[in-house]
Amino acid sequence: MRQALPGKVLKSAISIKSFMVFTLAAAIGLVSVAPVSAAKDSRYAAIVIDANTGETLHSSSADSRRYPASLTKMMTLYLTFEALSKGRIQKDSKVVFSKNAAAEPPTKIGVKAGGSISVESAILSLITRSANDASTALGEMIGGSEENFARMMTAKARSLGMKGTVFRNANGLPNTAQFTTARDMAKLGIALREHFPQYYSYFSTRSFAFGRQRIANHNRLLGRIKGVDGIKTGYTRASGFNLVSSVQDGNRRIVAVVLGGTSGASRDNQMAQLIKTYMPQASRRGGGDLIAKTDTPMPAVTVAKAQLPKRNAPTPDMRPEADLIEVAEASQDEAAESVEEVVAAAVPAPKPTITAAAQQKIAMASTERFGGKIPFQIRKAKDRAPSEPAGVEQAYAEQPAPAVQALDQMKTASVPSGWAIQVASSPSDGEARAILDKTAKKVPTVLADASAYTVPFEKGGVTYFRARFAGFDSKDSAWNACNALKKKKIACYAIAQ
Repeated sequence: MRQALPGKVLKSAISIKSFMVFTLAAAIGLVSVAPVSAAKDSRYAAIVIDANTGETLHSSSADSRRYPASLTKMMTLYLTFEALSKGRIQKDSKVVFSKNAAAEPPTKIGVKAGGSISVESAILSLITRSANDASTALGEMIGGSEENFARMMTAKARSLGMKGTVFRNANGLPNTAQFTTARDMAKLGIALREHFPQYYSYFSTRSFAFGRQRIANHNRLLGRIKGVDGIKTGYTRASGFNLVSSVQDGNRRIVAVVLGGTSGASRDNQMAQLIKTYMPQASRRGGGDLIAKTDTPMPAVTVAKAQLPKRNAPTPDMRPEADLIEVAEASQDEAAESVEEVVAAAVPAPKPTITAAAQQKIAMASTERFGGKIPFQIRKAKDRAPSEPAGVEQAYAEQPAPAVQALDQMKTASVPSGWAIQVASSPSDGEARAILDKTAKKVPTVLADASAYTVPFEKGGVTYFRARFAGFDSKDSAWNACNALKKKKIACYAIAQ
């Protein structure tokens, strides 16, 4: 005769049996199991955005600061695609590896200092192996230096609406001052697809041949999850395991971000669950691009006021008082400023020189105007140096990439005497010369007899280049030329040399 089980024992037996049945059902897919939450890890953050409507379908700590790790390379690629689309570089342009780039720690492709690869190979190495050395080399090529490229990255982030991101390098290697948010990474993922559809297919690359080796993509969701077509993985000890995924299924599109995963597998599983849960909720219809594509007609440095004195690096949108500019630009101190060039992969330009006659004229301008003294407000402006931003809201604005090819039919000159007009200032000599070339072609009759030249100066350890046209014999003729340029929406002001 079977003996009845005590109540507690019977309940326990039923619970165990129920658990076993539930586990078996979950294993064969009869019931769905919610993903184990990673939110207990302080690094965790996630977001799912409907890429058709911009609606947030899921959010967890999406606006909290996190380290981007190699997701940083998404912005490096954005600026590379931008340079390609504008013709500044070509897919077969050579990316030269400096000692700095070659010395980056793994993961890397191992090109020695002085060696080079094509831009396309560099792109593929970032997307598949997440190569730190190639990322730095691209940054140095486009920005002149990795530090300047990081400013360009942060500037571009601002223009894309990424308010919680600051970049400090091109590859995502550890830097405590470099941070982002899940929401910002989703915006960047959307922008890459919307702004550069002609290059976006690179993110679907499963592997590529490099020399005698074949490099496989770190993104294990490619080919595993239906509709996944990129974008990027990332990992550092401080960040945890990161992943941005773009997914398209029919007319539905989403971009999902997981930051701070405890392992590559758990991160991938969390992403897979997010895609499975929220893709069916995405809209089939879109209302156009979600991320504005900002592009100024005449690229120039547009650094925040706290970083760059107006008098030393004027930008097209700045229109300082003419009298103050004349003296500030003609001060004796400026003649002694360093003319060290930014090292870039562009065609090197001759270094302008300041002649003895020009120095004498500078001294005379200061003496005649203010009895040998420079006004206090001008000296203060000159003595200030651009500083690093104190926080997210003070980050640098857009600093465009340099041109990599020599300008055609471009007249250059040393610093001449007489009057000149200034149209821009850039951290790249190549970009400054490109602006001059573009301006000359836009108003050829006004600048037919003018000589284009650049004047380098250094502030805060960064070299900038003033873009100027000389050859005006009076203040009136210079200002008349400026007025003609302004009618073409080209900002300009006249200066005495």
